[in-house]
Amino acid sequence: MLGEMWQLRGRYKILHMTWFAFFLSFVVWFNLAPLATTIAADLGLEVSQIRTLAICNVALTVPARIIIGMVLDRYGPRITFSALLMYAAIPCLLFAAAQDFSHLIIARLLMGIVGAGFVIGIRMVAEWFPPKEIGLAEGIYGGWGNFGSAFSAFTLAMVGAWLSFGAVNPATNEAVINWRAAIALTGIIAALYGIFYFFNAEDTPPGKVYKRPKNTRGLEVTSKKDFGFLMLMNIPLTGVLMLLAWRLSQVGLYGIGTMFIIWVCLLGLYAFQAYNCWNVNKELLNGTKRYPPEDRYNFSQVAILQLTYIVNFGSELAVVSMLPDFFEGTFSLSPAQAGMIASSYAFMNLVARPGGGLISDKLGSRKLTMGVLTGCMGIGYLLLGTVTSSWFLPAAVLLTMACSFFVQAGEGSTFAIVPLVKRRVTGQIAGNVGAYGNVGAVIYLTIFSLLPTWLGGGEDPSAAIVAASNRSFFQIMGVAALIVAALCFVVLKEPQGSFAEHHKDEEEISQSRVETEMNI
Repeated sequence: MLGEMWQLRGRYKILHMTWFAFFLSFVVWFNLAPLATTIAADLGLEVSQIRTLAICNVALTVPARIIIGMVLDRYGPRITFSALLMYAAIPCLLFAAAQDFSHLIIARLLMGIVGAGFVIGIRMVAEWFPPKEIGLAEGIYGGWGNFGSAFSAFTLAMVGAWLSFGAVNPATNEAVINWRAAIALTGIIAALYGIFYFFNAEDTPPGKVYKRPKNTRGLEVTSKKDFGFLMLMNIPLTGVLMLLAWRLSQVGLYGIGTMFIIWVCLLGLYAFQAYNCWNVNKELLNGTKRYPPEDRYNFSQVAILQLTYIVNFGSELAVVSMLPDFFEGTFSLSPAQAGMIASSYAFMNLVARPGGGLISDKLGSRKLTMGVLTGCMGIGYLLLGTVTSSWFLPAAVLLTMACSFFVQAGEGSTFAIVPLVKRRVTGQIAGNVGAYGNVGAVIYLTIFSLLPTWLGGGEDPSAAIVAASNRSFFQIMGVAALIVAALCFVVLKEPQGSFAEHHKDEEEISQSRVETEMNI
């Protein structure tokens, strides 16, 4: 596969088009961070308000990934990805036109839906690549697309300066950054690419039928026990939104009364989701339908993948948010120096996530790959928890990059398994697993924001307390990863047909069709 990857035809054309679609969705989703200080100065925002915007940026991604997974399984990845990219222009233009904090909040909440784009390409790539190559293919899709966050961080401030056409702030004698035009431009580019993607991508190779579940209102399970397990695993998806509502009330966005109203609405949303899942599986639950053994899957496999994505992707989103401050405070660096060093964590996506998928393809055991990578990630975080100002800076950077490799390789190995669990509901499974990544991010970021207060006994934390809270934060993530690694070895099962030429529920494509595909 590596030798053929640069061919811009057939499945490789689809792979490159799709990872770039994901790349643009991440450029849009993360277009706030590199311009945050400029926006704060322009609109007179406080630090707490900027942090609130960052939380809002991931809030609706949790339910959006579930909903996008349902839409994906029904309508296919071509239409779904195209529509999402065209939608991205709306929150970008709203944010660019915002005049006060409330307008910014609304725009960032809507922007969180764009973060759900990841799950779409998971199914698209799975349709075009056989199981024996799916780890590397999904790793390239996820890793190169995920690089959009780093690209946004490195370029948007410069683009904003270009779009100010040389204007200089007389008070600071620095170039004016036109943040409104820069953010609007990312949305417009995404929308234009969405149109291009609609007219140039296909859901499946020639001669292959796109498999859809009979009902996409909820996730289909194949045993009564698994239905109960599904209801249990849906609770954290609602719980983390309730946690977000509480956190936003703590920063003064609204009062306690409003928070309770939001909680009641979220409980109603959980009840509605549970009803939809019951509706999809009611024949199974009332005993009128039984799945033959070859058509069953264990929901426990989905659950363990959800947990792995909490500790790898969830921790990645959290670490990206705090790592510049960690290096700046620990080694007395300038913000620019700390930002450049911290970016090494995100840059590892280019090789780490495809590397995790490739290891999963070549090692011969996806279960072993998942367990080992998650365990090494836990050890890496525990070691980062020992970093102090007495460390040699290059050694701390190398440790950060090594830990980042295992985090992102673990993400690649997670989604090397997801498409192999149950083909016809891959979109919904990917949506559920992906949503748990955001669950992890919200939980970790909430812990991170509260640790200094906890360790400081409720007082304003000193620099020493902040440093101790950073080390404790890494240690918490390390322990969580080691626990999940142990669960991988005990609970996770090797998917059937992990290294087959074709998916087990798909008819073999004839040689003539393969030749046709390669000549597209």
